[in-house]
Amino acid sequence: MKITVFTSNQPRHLSLISALAEVADEVFAIQECVTVFPGKVADFFCKSEVMQAYFSRVIAAEQEVFGGIRFLPSNVRNLSLKSGDLNGVEMGLLAPALESDVYVVFGASYIKGPLIEFLVARSAINIHMGVSPYYRGSSCNFWALFDGNPDLVGATVHLLSRGLDSGNMLFHAMPQPIPCDPFLLGMRAVRAAHTSLVKEIAAGTIFSHQPIAQDKSREIRYTRNSDFTDEVAREYLARNLDSEAVGNLLAAGQNRELLRPKYI
Repeated sequence: MKITVFTSNQPRHLSLISALAEVADEVFAIQECVTVFPGKVADFFCKSEVMQAYFSRVIAAEQEVFGGIRFLPSNVRNLSLKSGDLNGVEMGLLAPALESDVYVVFGASYIKGPLIEFLVARSAINIHMGVSPYYRGSSCNFWALFDGNPDLVGATVHLLSRGLDSGNMLFHAMPQPIPCDPFLLGMRAVRAAHTSLVKEIAAGTIFSHQPIAQDKSREIRYTRNSDFTDEVAREYLARNLDSEAVGNLLAAGQNRELLRPKYI
């Protein structure tokens, strides 16, 4: 089996590539790269003291769950691009990666043009880190925690669509709802998405689910990267949520309607 994944270069992205490599004969990884020092280096997020403070917590949680940056397995062929450059690459350059059995998107930039048409036609799977249709857009699990909804920290595995995070859903992947540091909760949600998706691909059951359209009337927030400002990060850090507070919020959480939830 050949798998192509469009992703990025942080430890969580490398972990997904490695997990896919364990169940595939060959993996093609197209990686859109950003700094591994968010907050310290201006890139997708701005450089500031508060962003350094925030992302130091993110990086620590990510390393606890996924380890650090590292080399990829020997059965992975990778192509590294700057984030946002994917849509400028000719399809012919990607040709070796466009003959796979399964296509996965996780943490890539917004795909447009001939490539999105190709991927949609081949039922590419997108991992959206957020519980759709409640949270869509950028940094969804942060906003779920910001809103006091840790029960909506999770992932949506859905078919890729031309619209952002709007494809028909296959299932939700969720971390176990137990008291947990909020930054770790977010990373455990990522792990739940990876683990459940790779298991379904390996078992050959990923396409056995009947896709379900998203009910956008349930949307709580649609966020963009520009919404995550220094002021927002400062307010969130000042709340100083700990595992006990997260546990209390989980216990008081509403009974949300989830699609075939998988708790990992």
